[in-house]
Amino acid sequence: MTFYGILDVGPWQAVAAALVLTHITIIAVTVFLHRGQAHRALDLHPWVMHFFRFWLWLTTGMITKEWVAIHRKHHAKCETPADPHSPKVLGLGKVLGEGVELYRAACKDASIMEQYGRGTPDDWVERNLYSRYNTLGLGLMLVLDLLLFGVYGITIWAVQMIWIPLWAAGVINGVGHFYGYRNFESADASTNIVPWGILIGGEELHNNHHAFPSSARLSSKWWEFDIGWFYIRTLSLLGLARVKRVAPQPRIIPGKSAIDMDTLKAVIVARMHVFARYAHEVLDPVSRAELCRSQGHCRRMARRAQRLLVLEGGRIDASARARLEQLLAQSQQLATVYQYRERLREIWERTAPSQEALLKSLQDWCQQAEATGIQALEAFSRNLRGFSLPAH
Repeated sequence: MTFYGILDVGPWQAVAAALVLTHITIIAVTVFLHRGQAHRALDLHPWVMHFFRFWLWLTTGMITKEWVAIHRKHHAKCETPADPHSPKVLGLGKVLGEGVELYRAACKDASIMEQYGRGTPDDWVERNLYSRYNTLGLGLMLVLDLLLFGVYGITIWAVQMIWIPLWAAGVINGVGHFYGYRNFESADASTNIVPWGILIGGEELHNNHHAFPSSARLSSKWWEFDIGWFYIRTLSLLGLARVKRVAPQPRIIPGKSAIDMDTLKAVIVARMHVFARYAHEVLDPVSRAELCRSQGHCRRMARRAQRLLVLEGGRIDASARARLEQLLAQSQQLATVYQYRERLREIWERTAPSQEALLKSLQDWCQQAEATGIQALEAFSRNLRGFSLPAH
C-alpha cells in the first residue's frame, strides 16, 4: 500500500506544497540573508530572524556568514577576476552550471570570511548547530517531507535542494549579469531579468539592486513587482521589521531655478536617476535627430548609439572605445551632449575642497549647458535645477 504521508496529499497538492516551501526559502534568502544581513537595509525582529535562520538550515544548509561574505565581495569586486561568480569573467555557462562549486570554492578562502563576513550571527546556536552541523538540517528536512507527504516527499525534498542553486547561484548570478534590461547604468553589467517575479522574490530586479545596493526595496519603475518588498512592508506593519534605507526617489520642484545645497544633495544621492534621465531626455533624442536617415536605420542606429553612450568605466573596452569615438565624430551635437554627461559625472566623482566648490561646479555646468543651443540639453538642465529629495 502506497504511503501518502500524514497529510495524505495528491499529486497537485504535492506540487502546491513544493511551491509554498520553496517560496518561503526564497523569501528567507532575499529578506534575511540579502537585504537584512548582507546590506543592512532593514532590521528584523529576533523571532523572525531566527525563524529564517532555522528555515535556511533545514532547506539549504547555507551558513549565514559564508553567504554574506561572498555576496559582499561580489559587490566589492564586481566583474573583475576577484568576483566569486562573474559570468563576464568566467563565462555564463560556468556560472549557470557550476554556481554551487564557485560558492563552495569561495567559502574555503578564510580571508574572504574575515574581511567580508563581519556582523553576522555568532550566538551559541550558530556556532554549535547551524554552522557546525550545517548539513544536518537537510537530513531532518528529508525526514519531515517523507512523514508529511509520503511518496511525494522525496521529490519535494529534491526540488527544495535545487531551488536556491538553480535560481540564486545560477540564474541571478549568471543571467542577471548577462541578459535583460537596465534602468540604471551602474559600472557593472547587472540586468533586470523580468519586470515581475514570484519565483525569485524580487531578486530578478538585479540592476536596480546594483544601482542602490543598500535599498530594502528593489523595484524602481511603477510596473516592477518586488514581492520581497511586499513581505518587508507586511512585517513592518506588524512591528516585526524596521526598514533602514530605500533607494532615493527624487522629485522636481516646478519653477525652482536656484541651484542650492538641496539641489546638489539630490543630484549626488540620486545620481543613478540623474544618469537615467539624461540618457532618456538628452542622449536618446539627440542621437535620433543626428543619426537617423530612415525609420529602420534610425531604430538600429539609436539602439547602437544608446548602448555606447551610456557605457561606464570598466565596461568600455578598447573596441567599444573605438566605436564610441567613431560615433561621436559623426555629430558635433552628439559629442557635446556626451561631454556634458561626462562633466556631470565628474562633479560627484572628483575630490572637492568643500561642498561650496561642488555647488559652484554644478551651477557652472547648468549655466553652460543652457547656453549650448541644444534644446534637449537645455531642458534637462532647467529640470535639474528643480531636483530635490522628498522630505522624510
